[in-house]
Amino acid sequence: MLITQLLAALVAAIHGYILVLEMFLWDKPAGRRAFGMSAEQAAQTKVLAANQGLYNGFLAAGLVWGLWLGAAGLGVLGFFLGCVLVAGVYGALTASRKILFVQALPAALALISLGAGW
Repeated sequence: MLITQLLAALVAAIHGYILVLEMFLWDKPAGRRAFGMSAEQAAQTKVLAANQGLYNGFLAAGLVWGLWLGAAGLGVLGFFLGCVLVAGVYGALTASRKILFVQALPAALALISLGAGW
């Protein structure tokens, strides 16, 4: 299960980073660069981005919880990885294809690993 744990930790770290970008750096140069926005766009969408960031934080927290539970947390990991996968596919279809590779692919790999018992 070490591979699963490493992949799930990676997905949690990605979502923790997204939380920081969306909640705290959205209208700063790093946030605008990451999301390709002007200062005006960032200012207009800052509240919405903070809300998105909070949801990404919940995904990260759920994954950390599943990891913390160890073998007893495999169902928790599966649930939260599935949530990340669905959100990533939806985001890729509606917002940016990049989301497919940044969010959905790592979650899919972790789910495959979980299912294989790695």
